[in-house]
This record gives sequence, structure tokens and C-alpha cells, in this order.
Amino acid sequence: MNNNLITREKLFSAFSYLEFKEYSEKIVDALKSAELNEEEKSLLEYRKLNLARINRVEKTYEPSDNIKNIISGIEKQIWMVITEDWCGDSAQNLPAIAKIASLNDNITLKIVLRDKNLDLMDLYLTDGKRSIPKLIALDEEHNEIFIWGPRPQKAQEYFDNLKNKGLVKEEIIKEIHSWYANDKCQSLESEFIKLLSNR
Repeated sequence: MNNNLITREKLFSAFSYLEFKEYSEKIVDALKSAELNEEEKSLLEYRKLNLARINRVEKTYEPSDNIKNIISGIEKQIWMVITEDWCGDSAQNLPAIAKIASLNDNITLKIVLRDKNLDLMDLYLTDGKRSIPKLIALDEEHNEIFIWGPRPQKAQEYFDNLKNKGLVKEEIIKEIHSWYANDKCQSLESEFIKLLSNR
């Protein structure tokens, strides 16, 4: 599908991975000295936690030789990720996606903020919800190559299982982040190997 909403202007104004991190760091610094309501305080804590998670994944995830070999053969692609810096799933997956993309100069990673691009987000809903992160891989003419997200399938199955057991949101979030810590991005990498091998 060629998506008319994915314009060159939109991609040009999108963040690189490093710019997205800097954007989040600036928000955290600005909010530290601001007067916040309870919801804003909660979002600030999520952002601070997510920056720590991002740094952990950057330090601990090393792409395998398998994905390095597969990614080396990829021709020109744009990987557009729709996300927000307060999203925990994004903090666990985006650094690994960025590392994978960085293995090949033919892949350009662009990050678009969900809440400023709801028209675009609404084309990539998950079960009718604006779940993030969502990665849309595109060729140079902005034709879709593949879509991934908002989390690895094994994480989604675990999430659904916890929800069916009746756990409250806070407990589910804690369990999901424990799952990510134990998985060490291996499920995400396996899914990308399959997606990229089919191209």
C-alpha cells in the first residue's frame, strides 16, 4: 500500500533515534522544575524510567551474526516508528530496533510522535487501539514492505494471559518489564529475522 499520509515533509520533520532521546531528556529536565498535577507526575516518572530502560537495552543488546548477515542484504528502506517517550514497550524495543537499523546504511530510521500524528496512527491500529510502538517499513516510494508492533508476539501472549488472570494494570506492567529483562530482545530479533528473510 502506498500511504499518502506518509509524506516526504512528515518524514523530514521526524526524529532520528538520537534526536528522539534528546527530546525525551529535555522534557524530563523541563518537567523536574515545573508544578505538575498527579497525571503529569506519573508521566514524568514513566519518562525517567524509560530513559533508564533505553540505556540498559543499548548497553546489553548485541545483534547476532544471523541478523547482521540478513540485514546486510537489505536495499533502500525507511523504518518509520510511531511512538511516544512515555511508552514502556517503546523503551524496551526501540533501542534494539535502532541497533538493527544501524547495521545497514541503506536503512533510515525515522520516529514520529503518535499524539501529533493521530491521522497516521489511526491507519495502524492494533485491535482498534492506538498501541505503540508501531514500525512501518517503506521503500523509497513509500510503499509498505512490512509492519511490526506494538510488542513481540511472545510478550503480547504473556500480556493477554496476565490480563485474563485479572491482574491490575500496575501488576501487568511490572510483569511485562520483567519479561523484557529476561528476554533480552531475543524475541524481537527473531521476529525481525523472519520479517527481513521474507523480503
